[in-house]
Amino acid sequence: MAKQLLIYDNATPVNADTHKDVSVKMSGTYEFSRDVNSVPIVAAEFLAAAADCVVVFAGTDKAVFPAVLLGVENDRNEYIDANGAWTGRYVPAFLRRYPFVFAQNPDSDQLTLCIDDSFEGVNTDGKGERLFDSEGMRSKYLENELNFAAQYQHQYLRTKMFCDRLLDLGLLEPAVANFTGDDSQPRRLSGFFRIDRAKLKAIEPDVLTEMFNNDELELCYTHLQSFNNIQTLGIKVAENSAKDQAIQ
Repeated sequence: MAKQLLIYDNATPVNADTHKDVSVKMSGTYEFSRDVNSVPIVAAEFLAAAADCVVVFAGTDKAVFPAVLLGVENDRNEYIDANGAWTGRYVPAFLRRYPFVFAQNPDSDQLTLCIDDSFEGVNTDGKGERLFDSEGMRSKYLENELNFAAQYQHQYLRTKMFCDRLLDLGLLEPAVANFTGDDSQPRRLSGFFRIDRAKLKAIEPDVLTEMFNNDELELCYTHLQSFNNIQTLGIKVAENSAKDQAIQ
């Protein structure tokens, strides 16, 4: 597992003074995510993400969070092509909300909407969508982005509770993913956690019922089912490697 938050190089609080003349022009590509091999996802994304990605838990034995594997090498995303277009079925919300992100004040629980000022689409030339109107009021575009970030944050907190339960129940174990590499040789990817199926089945009935009722049990089995996509990732690695060699 490698870097995740480094798609944000210069996250700056959005305000009418600093960004009064700023617009955002989205290119429609995900070039900014080319150098990440995993990104976080929230609970509401499990079913969609598991369509063609492997859902794992990244972190330590003290704190984890779900993530999707996007590559097997550091600094390489296998789910975008040479033009930056996404080649998978589902784009994680973590990437769709870019260049916006919530940042928490270290001295309080207050969240502030920030924008990555280093994003190439951020400009003062009037290209794309303005953040504020001529009177310094939030534009409809900014309001929509703020609402999306707020929804993501709500799901983040729900997902953190789910992860805390998994840790409390001792359900997670270090894991490896085995797949065939671009040279047709077996490869192993490690550095993440997965749910121990046997421990999951041994949960006390009352806890199991609670997890069923709040959909956490479904999340557990969706995560386990997603490991069937290991070979899908291996195929992407092989295909992209062949394209790289053809260009050279």
